[in-house]
Amino acid sequence: MNPQKLPHLVIVGAGFGGLKAAQKLAKLPVRITLIDRQNYHLFQPLLYQIAIAGLVPSQIAYPVRTIFRRQKNLTFQMGEVSAIDFDARYVKMDGSVIAYDYLILAVGGQTNFFGMQALEHNAFQLKNVESAVATRNHLLEIFEQASREADESKRRALLTFVVVGGGPTGVETAGALAELITHVMVKDYPHMDLKEVRVLLLEAGPYVMPSYPDGLRKSTFNLLRKKNVEIMLNAKLTDYNGEQVTLSNGMRIQTRTLIWTAGVRAAELADQLRVGQAASSRVVTEPTLQLPNHPEVFVIGDAAYFVNGNGEPLPMLATVAQQQADAAVRNLKKILKGEKPEAFHYKDPGLLATIGRNAAVARIWGLSFSGFIAWVIWVALHIYRLIGFRNRLVVLINWAWDYLFYETQVRLITKE
Repeated sequence: MNPQKLPHLVIVGAGFGGLKAAQKLAKLPVRITLIDRQNYHLFQPLLYQIAIAGLVPSQIAYPVRTIFRRQKNLTFQMGEVSAIDFDARYVKMDGSVIAYDYLILAVGGQTNFFGMQALEHNAFQLKNVESAVATRNHLLEIFEQASREADESKRRALLTFVVVGGGPTGVETAGALAELITHVMVKDYPHMDLKEVRVLLLEAGPYVMPSYPDGLRKSTFNLLRKKNVEIMLNAKLTDYNGEQVTLSNGMRIQTRTLIWTAGVRAAELADQLRVGQAASSRVVTEPTLQLPNHPEVFVIGDAAYFVNGNGEPLPMLATVAQQQADAAVRNLKKILKGEKPEAFHYKDPGLLATIGRNAAVARIWGLSFSGFIAWVIWVALHIYRLIGFRNRLVVLINWAWDYLFYETQVRLITKE
């Protein structure tokens, strides 16, 4: 069959959902165009490892063209989609127009600062390679500044690190940062009194890890405290000017470092589609993941607002995006055969988060546990999910070296 006569499927986004969908479509009689603003797939759950100088970007990213080198029905286009015409069935990308028969939107999410412009300007975030590298450079520069700062109050402000958001990303970042200081920086700066260092985790709600069972919340709280992370609950941030955090109760914290992990929303493209949106600007879909009134369009991953059986929207997780990718591909196959698509049902694979060395919390197969065993599972799962044997091997070696010698390998201030 002439490939040009095959249905043309466009996938926007090469994150967890878009990547999985494209791979699942390898043997389907369609032409695929995969579009992403970057030329690599990024393993976002480990971005914080870049920020705390544990890994380099190339160890958690992999070129898209290499991933699909042998997939004959796929073409990759690097660029940013600026608009979509659902009626005419085409996407606009960097001035060009790409027509489609079917479309999968897997555009992902972005940091949500909830309209606080000062926070957006002054806070650090962990949403892409650039932001993670900027955070790493800043943290290392702060220690250099503190090492030569004679004024005690200024030095204490420099050595106060605030992480906002008590979800998995905030918890993992705070725990890893505390370990970086107590195990590594203490050796790099032997003449500094690192007892002045404070790592604070601020959570606007009454407990950390709100989506986890109560037992794991308590375990997370206790594990963080053991790592000298100061946890402030019911602490709602109202402003940060780059030097001072202001909370809703009037409390002020002097700091030059605020890492924001407290909000995620759908990517900006979702706002330009002129379709129904719900919380976090996510696109409302049919139970089949199709766009209302446009059955040829599927929306998956962080950009999709999908209510689970318990009445709550599915979280913005890689596992959700990947399962939705599987479901979208199954439904696309059904449509091509003239069959009726089926509703998507999410199967919760469990919860897993690390708080640092030998410390993690997990809920798997209905069982909740914490500590070393959970940490080993976390390490094994994350290495397994990385793309490319080389990346898996290098990350394993780096983590093993850090574990044995308390020594991270990437303490470089660069201008990447």
